Amino acid sequence: MTTLVLEQYWPLPLKGGGFIFKLMHWSNLCAGGVKEMKLNNLMRAAVCSAMVVSAGSANAADQVEVLHWWTSGGEAAALNVLKGDLESKGVKWADMPVAGGGGDAAMTALRARVTSGNAPTAAQMLGFDIKDWAQIDGAVGDLNAVANKEGWDKVVPTALQDFSKHNGKWIAAPVNVHSTNWVWINKKALDATGGKAPKTWGEMIKVMDAMKANGITPLAHGGQAWQDATLFDAVVLSLGNDFYQAAMIDHDPKALGGAKMKEAFDRMAKLRSYVDDNFSGRDWNLASAMVIEGKAGMQMMGDWAKGEFLKANQKPGEDFVCIRFPGTQGSVTFNSDQFVMFDVKGSSAKKSQLSMASSVMSPKFQSAFNVVKGSVPSRTDVPNTDFDACGKKGMADLAQAGANGGLFGSMAHGHAAPAAVKGAVYDVVTAHFNGQYNSAKAVKELVSAVAAAK
Repeated sequence: MTTLVLEQYWPLPLKGGGFIFKLMHWSNLCAGGVKEMKLNNLMRAAVCSAMVVSAGSANAADQVEVLHWWTSGGEAAALNVLKGDLESKGVKWADMPVAGGGGDAAMTALRARVTSGNAPTAAQMLGFDIKDWAQIDGAVGDLNAVANKEGWDKVVPTALQDFSKHNGKWIAAPVNVHSTNWVWINKKALDATGGKAPKTWGEMIKVMDAMKANGITPLAHGGQAWQDATLFDAVVLSLGNDFYQAAMIDHDPKALGGAKMKEAFDRMAKLRSYVDDNFSGRDWNLASAMVIEGKAGMQMMGDWAKGEFLKANQKPGEDFVCIRFPGTQGSVTFNSDQFVMFDVKGSSAKKSQLSMASSVMSPKFQSAFNVVKGSVPSRTDVPNTDFDACGKKGMADLAQAGANGGLFGSMAHGHAAPAAVKGAVYDVVTAHFNGQYNSAKAVKELVSAVAAAK
């Protein structure tokens, strides 16, 4: 392991949110010891990733350095499609992976890199995080040269452009559109219940009761705040489009504190009763593995979960079933992985950056990548020819939702509200899911938490 001796700005969390950047001297960090402060493993991984300095820096000619959190098997396989495309153009890929499905550790590492004046070429980012970085003078790059040449304005949905552009300037290349209100079901486990894929809340409860009676865990879930919030997103949406808009996007106190919100928390408590006792801290892909292996009946997760099923050589309709969360067919909550481009120095570095952006947005790559990833293209002109049944359904559902007013940015995944509001919702939802609040208390806490965060 490399021993590093250098000074580095490190983001220290402040009480109540936010960071203060303090210059520190680190010695033997990645060898395992930090004298100045104690770090948990997640933070140490983020720091080490942020501080690795080598001859192949982000500004090297014909090279891009990319920070991301795609580290699971299915995600890594999808990312290799982009790496291969760039390498075929003579652009080397310098990988900077920071594990953690929600991206929190990656954003911590990114802050350290940018603050120390060593920004990567690009960073995977979601929603309001993009807007926050765009507000920082001189931080992000300018992709208009390639975007205008290739006509991105005509093929990228307006809802995505809202995050990809700042003051008329393209600053990010959207890789995909994920929809988050999916349920993934083990086909054998479903068949063993004697039932069909559920379309209503009541039907889903009956299926999960039957799975429990058959001796398997009905619902595979990981006890992480973003995963709890993903369930909550779907539950709120299942109670109506207008309710989701009012509560999760408009933050109307009446919607946040009303009877429907109590019903949403009651449903969350019911879902918790179908989760095994060892769920705390479990990564999402391990929950997917439980369904793949038949140890659990279903998982409620975004369409990135499909990549895990495909990597395990499972086929939709034969080995697993994909449905919208009961009560949400026709509506979609979405997020979009985007590569935000940072301001890099030197003509060679800028040229490589534009090459990467062009590769990300090419129809060929958008199809190949999303077929593997489980998501759908960010471009509307990509044919569905190579997509499987779940992929075709995803593309059709997205088009339907966009046409009927049922397309909503996901609260859980940073596309409905700024980070402070999202974090406030996370805290309440997770506290309730872990039994700290009953539903009535959770409703009151939610109203207060959102009001304080705005």
